[in-house]
Amino acid sequence: QVQLVESGGGLVQAGGSLRLSCVASGSIFSINGMGWYRQAPGKERELVAVITNGGSTNYVDSVKGRFTISRDNAKNTVYLQMNSLKSEDTAVYYCNAEVLTTQGLGATYTASFWGKGTLVTVSS
Repeated sequence: QVQLVESGGGLVQAGGSLRLSCVASGSIFSINGMGWYRQAPGKERELVAVITNGGSTNYVDSVKGRFTISRDNAKNTVYLQMNSLKSEDTAVYYCNAEVLTTQGLGATYTASFWGKGTLVTVSS
């Protein structure tokens, strides 16, 4: 199986910065897209940023110019650098990865995996 573990969340004042990390481990042949999503209290989960294995990125409009997504393919890790944080960025942030994995006997398949989330709280 594949596990994603996020870290780096916490409490920060408005205008501050945080860097989230997400490490993928387990039966991994390769990882296609990786991304960060967030879910604020009472709201649906939304896409924050995604990055392809070639390094192409895409962001939700509300974080453009403030957040930067990057990845280290050798470490199966994706990062989210968050600057100029606002109170509306408060949410649980989830890591997602599309992974080519195996269920044994040489059979491979691609599936989407999620981490358990890390809480980011921005105080105003």
